[in-house]
Amino acid sequence: MLGLPAHVTACLFDLDGVLTQTARLHNAAWTETFDDFLRRHAAATGEPYRPFDPGPDYHQYVDGRPRLDGVRTFLASRDITLPDGTPDDPPGTDTVQGIGNQKNALMLEQIRSTGVDVYPGSVAYLRAVAAAGLRRAVVTASANGREVVAAAKLEPLLEARVDGLTARAEGLRGKPHPDTFLAGARMLGVEPKQAAVFEDALAGVEAGRAGGFGYVIGVDRAGQADELRAHGADVVVDDLGDLLDTGRPA
Repeated sequence: MLGLPAHVTACLFDLDGVLTQTARLHNAAWTETFDDFLRRHAAATGEPYRPFDPGPDYHQYVDGRPRLDGVRTFLASRDITLPDGTPDDPPGTDTVQGIGNQKNALMLEQIRSTGVDVYPGSVAYLRAVAAAGLRRAVVTASANGREVVAAAKLEPLLEARVDGLTARAEGLRGKPHPDTFLAGARMLGVEPKQAAVFEDALAGVEAGRAGGFGYVIGVDRAGQADELRAHGADVVVDDLGDLLDTGRPA
């Protein structure tokens, strides 16, 4: 009674926005970071200050992407080009790495100060998947995946983790490319067609479709059900608990 096709034997879960409520923390950290940069950029160039929009800007350019790709993609949307810099650039340096480091520092501060909330329906679903004997991995673009999983107390329910550090170490392209999901399937010893992908980000469902996965579930946390379907979701639900209620593929 998991709402999955019979051929699915493994589940690949995105983390932020699917299992945990950290997407709002990411959004807040990105908003503060980009607004800080955009104010400085406007002052330096004389261009009007146009703040980062935590709705369309976040979901179209940042959500689900590796941190540095998110910086580059959003800045490109504003016709802004910055040098990449180095991983050691201090937070707030006007480089791609410096902006990314500022966002990461803010994100870690929020995790440590407020903790990590889970979606109860997602945890219930994850427990049901484990009880049914399906393989389980988390696949996230976040370099803080280990910390978030630990803070959310999800480690006992997950068998493998692919995160931003894994992607960097193995040279995996980030979502919307399917590389990280394919790595998750390999860790679980299954073919892509045997695995279901669970994603709330447009880039994530696009990655699931590009990888030839057996089923792609879009989780609509932001009122973008039509966009999730257009990017490759086979079915869209408001919460993973809805799959337990239906007990069949939608």
